[in-house]
Amino acid sequence: MSSFEPRTSIHELGDDFYDAVEPADFNLVGVRYFDEDLAKDIGLNLTDHQVVDYFLHFKPLEGSLPEPLALRYHGHQFRHYNPDIGDGRGFLFAQCEHEEKLLDFGTKGSGTTPFSRSGDGRLTLLGGVREALATTHLHAMGVNTSRTLALIETDEALQRHDEPSPTRAAVMTRLSHSHIRFGTFQRQAFFGKTENLEALVQYCIRHFYAGATNVAEFYDKVVKASADTVASWMAAGFVHGVMNTDNMNITGESFDYGPYRFLPYLEPGFTAAYFDHNGLYAFGRQPDAMGWNLAQLAQSLSLITEDAPLIASLENFADHYQAALNAHVLRRLGVTSKGAATDNAFIQTTFQLLKDSQTPWPQFWHDWHGGAGRADSLQAEAYEGQAWTDWATDYAQFEPVSAPPEMDRAASLLYEEIGALWQPIAENDDWSGFEAKLTDLSHPV
Repeated sequence: MSSFEPRTSIHELGDDFYDAVEPADFNLVGVRYFDEDLAKDIGLNLTDHQVVDYFLHFKPLEGSLPEPLALRYHGHQFRHYNPDIGDGRGFLFAQCEHEEKLLDFGTKGSGTTPFSRSGDGRLTLLGGVREALATTHLHAMGVNTSRTLALIETDEALQRHDEPSPTRAAVMTRLSHSHIRFGTFQRQAFFGKTENLEALVQYCIRHFYAGATNVAEFYDKVVKASADTVASWMAAGFVHGVMNTDNMNITGESFDYGPYRFLPYLEPGFTAAYFDHNGLYAFGRQPDAMGWNLAQLAQSLSLITEDAPLIASLENFADHYQAALNAHVLRRLGVTSKGAATDNAFIQTTFQLLKDSQTPWPQFWHDWHGGAGRADSLQAEAYEGQAWTDWATDYAQFEPVSAPPEMDRAASLLYEEIGALWQPIAENDDWSGFEAKLTDLSHPV
């Protein structure tokens, strides 16, 4: 059994990187989600009372941070630079070491901070439900994602323009490998604090990229990790929705699931955020958006290192992305690689066929996993025709490495499904559908 190993590593950076804050004073309504297995995995064997103490009232975890810290950062939000942001409704609550990884406990909805601006620092219960569902589904599909640890409902009634109000409130805690964003670097560069930039790079090398020996090598690893993350989103049919630089983690881990969506069908222009009027972060534009964000990080790092190696790493982003996309798509299909050239051609054909045929996205991956080509599929008729016959012939050359799923339907998390899960919660406080869906989403296909 693991033992909890608390850390205070963030203190290595100093006061220019955070502000000490106090959590809001919440009244308990109920613990709506707690990942007991995840907690035990990192050595936290907690009673129900302790769950409330730590993740509602934020009693300090012994040996970790004595007080919560709201981290300072800037960011490009829909390509417009914003120097007035930071942890506005969350904070870094604690840190621990697990399997040689530094993990951060980050909150959402835990109260106002110096960066809240006009916000109330709160989280709607629906927002917390959506994040717990997203992280469960993405983790099962092999995406490098934060994990939702706790979601606790409070007794506040919140006013929101995008939800029927008043709406129920909650506070959430997620577990992440790093709370450092691209925007953390941008803030120090904005103020010309090169010593802080150097210190931040060294912190990241120490705790996240031990193999790097300098700024350029650190950046190269961030490029590779980021390419892998966005490739995994594309294979999962996931649209992040708000790919601002303050939402990009330097470890490549995706987090902060606000207006996300999963594809019902492959549509490159499919967007997640109702306010993304120009489709900047549409499904098909996510790789380009990640490349643009990495360029902003390189610009910040150029204050402390030569441009040439940064540019070289950025120019390799497309190749890293393609290799990662191949790996994630073949993993989702449960088959082995046939070499880069064959893989590239097959995956391009697959995505084009899915777009042209408008075959339901979640069911496709379920039906063909492990070479199955399920004749009993709920959409078997969708695979009729010469284009699918040719595709199946190409697919047959890939050797299966995992068994086809036993269930006859695909695990999915479409927008309409979340609404259907939320309705009984909102009307009757019935959580049975939510709990069943979490179990369903734990299956990768």
